[in-house]
Amino acid sequence: MTIGQTAERLQLPTRERTTRTSRRAALRWERLQGYLFLSPALLLLLLFHLLPVFYALFLSLFDARVFRDMWQPGRFIGSGNYGRLLTTSEFAQSLTNTVWFALITVPLGLFLAVLFGQLLNAMIWGRTGYRVTYFLPYITSTVAAAVVWRWIFQPRVGVANSVLQWLGLPAQQWADEPRGVVQLFGQLIGVPLEGWAAGPSLALVTIALVSVWYSVGFNTVIALAGLTTIPTDLYEAARIDGANRWHLFRHITLPLLTPTLLFLLIVETIRSFQSFDFFYQMMAAVPVPGAKVVTIYLYEQGFKSFNLGYAAAIGMVLFAIIFVLTLLQFRATRSSVVYAD
Repeated sequence: MTIGQTAERLQLPTRERTTRTSRRAALRWERLQGYLFLSPALLLLLLFHLLPVFYALFLSLFDARVFRDMWQPGRFIGSGNYGRLLTTSEFAQSLTNTVWFALITVPLGLFLAVLFGQLLNAMIWGRTGYRVTYFLPYITSTVAAAVVWRWIFQPRVGVANSVLQWLGLPAQQWADEPRGVVQLFGQLIGVPLEGWAAGPSLALVTIALVSVWYSVGFNTVIALAGLTTIPTDLYEAARIDGANRWHLFRHITLPLLTPTLLFLLIVETIRSFQSFDFFYQMMAAVPVPGAKVVTIYLYEQGFKSFNLGYAAAIGMVLFAIIFVLTLLQFRATRSSVVYAD
């Protein structure tokens, strides 16, 4: 071995260390660049999402009314607002109405999303135009849509009652009707129903249907995206084995669509518990007791009665309910989710 070869071999570890050091420096600079690019979004998230949550938690511990100093909102009462919340029948009724609303909108929204997604995934003429049409309600202003639907369900001159009268059925109060839908149907066939058997109020069901109409476009697009990720060779192999359309849907489409359905289930549940716009716009000035959900109850306490501490407690309890429901949905469906790989 020559002297030059020996010197070159001695320099190899030094070169490797230099290379590793430069790579670490490049990785650190790349991470720093990533955090710099994320910092505006993180700052907005901190200012308008995280800090308001912690301030609402702080405010819920005080008997806060109208105050000037945000850090001295009033008399400290600890868990007093939460104790009042648990013993108030009006909150219990609003929470029951919210659960009814979720039980109507979530299953119906998922069913329509899968149905329309299947139809729009087929090779039909004008498929792109149909997809745009289904998504249009979701990009419509909720206030404008609520005004139109309020006119459609207007008790005296609304289109809905005109259709019922044309069919020979009695007119309804729709968004102003406090009686349950099962109770109204029972009266129509001569079977009296009261209490829990009366079902959700017609006002609640009316707003739930409008909410489903509004969100079905978004849900359909998400379901359609999930359908397009399913490998087509699975369908071809199943057809060769003699599978019909129902077998294809039951054993291929539905299992491989479970990740998308889980996402839609969580999103729709959160949306149903946070729904406010259509309730506020369609129930005019006076909310129907049978359709007053938690968000409307929170609005009344915070911005009409100015019980800001109590309203903050309602918001924190609603946040806790949504958080627990999301965790339960993840745990309950974890073993049922199937991926294509």
